[in-house]
Amino acid sequence: MEKFNTVISRPAPLDSSNVDTDQIIPKQFLKRIERTGFGEFLFFDWRFNDDGTINNKFILNEKRFKDSEILLSQENFGCGSSREHAPWALRDYGFKVIISTSFADILFNNCFKNCILPVVVNEKELNYFFNSTLNLEDYELEVDLQNMVLSDNKGFSQNLDVDPYRRKCLLEGLDDIALTLIHEEKITMYENALSN
Repeated sequence: MEKFNTVISRPAPLDSSNVDTDQIIPKQFLKRIERTGFGEFLFFDWRFNDDGTINNKFILNEKRFKDSEILLSQENFGCGSSREHAPWALRDYGFKVIISTSFADILFNNCFKNCILPVVVNEKELNYFFNSTLNLEDYELEVDLQNMVLSDNKGFSQNLDVDPYRRKCLLEGLDDIALTLIHEEKITMYENALSN
């Protein structure tokens, strides 16, 4: 897993509540076994019309949000089934941070395992982010995990609340496998002792 660095980006405002994992990555695209290649199918049923053409009415298809690394969403983001393909698709598309008032537990946990930082804010703060990114051409948010600060280029700033263990894993690029391999020498010694 790559290391999480400071993210500075215009946020993409997905003004929907209860966005479930089947909307994030529809079931027909779950046949792949690798973690990559899912980004092109993110929000597929919203990004594209039935005939396969781009849905120009969908907010993420607007040019000003094409390269966003921060996704804004309303409450209960990532509800539904527990498919890990959802954070794979979000990360592969380019999102490194998701900001909402609440997340489904499984998706929240899976984000950390896939180098995505889920950030919980209150409704007033989220509304401020939505209004700013929709109405200010030069609006950007900065997520500084090293210093635990969420700020913007208009004077807003607040501390991030991230579990220290999860913060360490993101900053050092450690997923479950990498965490296990830290103890590779001890594991090898144990296996060797069993085989003798």
